[in-house]
Amino acid sequence: MASKIIHAAGGIVVRRGARRRFAVVQRSKDGAWVLPRGKLKRNERPIACARREAVEETGTRVRVREFLGAITYRARGRSKMVQFWRMDAAVRPTWEVKKDIAAIKWLPLAKAVRRLSYPLEKLFLSSVGHHGFLRRKRGLRLKARARDAKAKPRQRSTRRSRAHT
Repeated sequence: MASKIIHAAGGIVVRRGARRRFAVVQRSKDGAWVLPRGKLKRNERPIACARREAVEETGTRVRVREFLGAITYRARGRSKMVQFWRMDAAVRPTWEVKKDIAAIKWLPLAKAVRRLSYPLEKLFLSSVGHHGFLRRKRGLRLKARARDAKAKPRQRSTRRSRAHT
């Protein structure tokens, strides 16, 4: 008989400012550094679970952005699938952190990747951190250029060619 898949969700939680910082949390039970994530409750949608877990584990309000992907691995003999969304965090903490979180670190991407305990999470954060966030930034620049081009009225040349004078 096949065992059921454990479904979980979480966030790549980013604090914006002069430099982008990524949240990594340390679990109390084993001291492992992980991305904010947790199991779905009965009848809970993955995106709602991701938001709930991010708030509980980082202590900050978050705004959920786009879906980034999922990782799958074996946990206690069962398959576990964790779906991740990009989230923007509030600047200041707004709630107390859950008891099962020993510490929270807000780190630049490279340091956050190094701090994570599990190779699969390191690979995932490195991949979405370099590709997802850079692609979004480039896309925003292109949209801004297009918007600016539409906003500027075209100026007609006031010069007349010498042939007409």
